[in-house]
Amino acid sequence: MTIRKILIIDGHPDPSPDRFVHALAEAYAEGAEAHEVRRLKLGELDIPFVRSAEEWTKGEPSAAIASAQSDIVWAEHIVVLYPLWLGDVPALLKAFLEQVMRPGFAFRYRENKRPEKLLKGRTARVVVTMGMPTLFYKLVYGAHSVKSLERNILKFVGIRRIERMILGSVEADEDRRRQWLDEMRALGAEGA
Repeated sequence: MTIRKILIIDGHPDPSPDRFVHALAEAYAEGAEAHEVRRLKLGELDIPFVRSAEEWTKGEPSAAIASAQSDIVWAEHIVVLYPLWLGDVPALLKAFLEQVMRPGFAFRYRENKRPEKLLKGRTARVVVTMGMPTLFYKLVYGAHSVKSLERNILKFVGIRRIERMILGSVEADEDRRRQWLDEMRALGAEGA
């Protein structure tokens, strides 16, 4: 087994340990004990919102954001976990992504060319929890939140080989929740 550098981004805004996203992140970290693991718990960070294009392109990231950027550079594999809120990522996760994926760090504008992707060579796994059934989310809503995160952010900055897990009806079945936790431990052990 190849030891990987793994960054786990727990994107649930609520720091309460009762949230299932936190349990999934913990299970993945437990499984990944043979790898090098760093964790970001967004619910415990002070993440300001970007309020202008100038701030996004020329502003200086806060100490917490600069540290997160350092973790992203270090990582070979990034695991992003979040609950689906109003059909999308929670606002805090979106604010975090806007802060860390700035021009000059995650990509670079080039004159008359497509932007240069500065985070190439990394892989990712996206794990989404929701109250609605997974099939309903995929068929009726087209899994647009996950597709947007993958295409418009992760792939845009060069992160490829993105795997996803969409976990629906998470409040309904304790046995199924235990199975998901076991699956996360197994994925962590594989570094996948």
